[in-house]
Amino acid sequence: MSRLNLLEETRFEKLPVSIYQDQASASKAIAKRIADLITKKNAAGEKTVLGLATGASPVQVYAELIRLHKHEGLSFRNVITFNLDEYYPMQPTSAQSYVTFMKENLFDHIDIDPDNVHIPDGTLPLESIAGFCLEYEKKISDLGGLDLQVLGIGRTGHIGFNEPGSAPNSGTRLVTLDDLTRRDASRDFGGKQNVPTKAITMGIGTIFKAREIILMAWSGKKAEIIKKAVEGEVSSDVPATYLQLSDNVEFVLDAPAASLLTRNDTPWLVKDCVWDGALIKKAVIWLARTLKKPILKLTEEDYNSHGMAQLATEKGPVYNINIEIFNKIQHTITGWPGGKPGADDSQRPERALPAKKRSLIFSPHPDDDVISMGGTFIRLADQGHEVHVAYQTSGNTAVWDDDALRFVEFAIDFGKSQGNDCSALESLYTQMRSFLNEKLPNQSDTAEIQTVKGLIRKGEAIAGARFAGLPDERIHFMSLPFYEVAKVNKKVDYERDIELTMQLLQQVKPQQVFAAGDFADPHGTHKICFDIVLKALQRLKETEDWVKDCWLWLYRGAWHEFEIHEIEMAVPLSPQEVERKRLAIFKHQSQKDKPVFPGDDSREFWVRAEDRTSETAKAYNDLGLAEYEAIEAFVRWRF
Repeated sequence: MSRLNLLEETRFEKLPVSIYQDQASASKAIAKRIADLITKKNAAGEKTVLGLATGASPVQVYAELIRLHKHEGLSFRNVITFNLDEYYPMQPTSAQSYVTFMKENLFDHIDIDPDNVHIPDGTLPLESIAGFCLEYEKKISDLGGLDLQVLGIGRTGHIGFNEPGSAPNSGTRLVTLDDLTRRDASRDFGGKQNVPTKAITMGIGTIFKAREIILMAWSGKKAEIIKKAVEGEVSSDVPATYLQLSDNVEFVLDAPAASLLTRNDTPWLVKDCVWDGALIKKAVIWLARTLKKPILKLTEEDYNSHGMAQLATEKGPVYNINIEIFNKIQHTITGWPGGKPGADDSQRPERALPAKKRSLIFSPHPDDDVISMGGTFIRLADQGHEVHVAYQTSGNTAVWDDDALRFVEFAIDFGKSQGNDCSALESLYTQMRSFLNEKLPNQSDTAEIQTVKGLIRKGEAIAGARFAGLPDERIHFMSLPFYEVAKVNKKVDYERDIELTMQLLQQVKPQQVFAAGDFADPHGTHKICFDIVLKALQRLKETEDWVKDCWLWLYRGAWHEFEIHEIEMAVPLSPQEVERKRLAIFKHQSQKDKPVFPGDDSREFWVRAEDRTSETAKAYNDLGLAEYEAIEAFVRWRF
């Protein structure tokens, strides 16, 4: 690509951006830049002064630096580091402290001098913090400033812990954390209520003085804030936009994090495109939604005035384009998610044959099936398909402690009412209460409490699946090992999980598999569960013929739906079916009202689910399609 073309393609971007296919390749590129800097400085007999970040973003960068140290002789003896931030108050030995993070992910594995490591002190008395911050700044200045500052970015747009409202010339200081930042950290602390409200952070002014600044971001979860930081106006509302004013900054992104940048999201606005079917569909839907017009009412003038003149010229007339895209969207709609028997399936999302399919729904947590695709689940069962559901994890972390006690109390009372000796259970109950009274934030439950919580969710899942129409023998509880192992060990081997999944697939031999397609958080349970299913299917495809006729459909949860142009199967629900789905969700009583991990959204799960599906239905209607009460959406994954 010529420099002129690149400038045109990136004209909405106000700072340099490098995009890599995935996090691993991007992380290696950043690590190489750091290593090259250290090597150059070492050769000149100079110290390298690095500003370091914490969180999920730099983990693979640090892993590659460790590899370079152990296997390629990269030495950190002349490296001095300054970390961006630390929670306040925070003990350095706490599992959530950034001291612990840096030791586990970098410092304990390289030859850095501990005296050269600087991390804000979360144990200081309040009156000493101002003096400490001034001294932190002085140490950096006395060393000639930071050679390279590595940054992540929070969903508020914070860099370090410089939250919205931070000044561009701010220095190291004590700050109050944004509520969204605390919610994002809540899982690490066992609930938002345990996340510190304050932190000590290096200031934006301090960061700006670095000779090089690299901001990294991975996954679609960061795409929205990246677009604001790169293409938005400079504003204290998004502190990362201040980096647009620096001549020394570069954003390093993986493809999902860069997905909403104009050059990727709406490329027709910045360059000529190769107009394949998928891009045409996306562009026409974008145009209709931008203009708030049905697809069949779009005109040539609409195309020409919104960056789509090339499409109109090459593929027009535009009315023919409109009709083609309208028909494609219409053909995604089906009331027969298992295929319609005896029908021409050439324009339908699912095959007509076999008329009665074996369908296997994988549910990462015990309620994802009914929350995400409850209407489709019920319809598949109603239409006579052999539907199976597999709950991949116990979901026991998402049960309140007092619910666990309540169920054991019930078991004791019931046992006594039947004349049974409940002394052993009463002893266990006493131990449980004692443990829970002293339980620390984010501390793992005892094995007995985990079992009780898992049984609570198992019972709810059985009730929900039965309500959907399944016999008990088609309800499978996988209890994949990774879910429990990950609570005590950050390094997880998923081989056993894959083997168990292969065994279930071999048992059922489904023609349809449904799996969670929420990939925004690459470290989330949904993404891990999908990867396990995909690897199992890929391995089986090499040896078993039935897999070649097995289709994999993705669904999404209660938070975000697929984009309209991505949807390949849209299952409309009547008002009665929406109510049946709601009642299935209600079977999961431990997740009603206020779940343990509610995420960003205060609405109950059933409300989120209904709002999401009604919004999808409205989007179809706005494009000129039929008006439905709700639509559940699916995308086919061709493995």
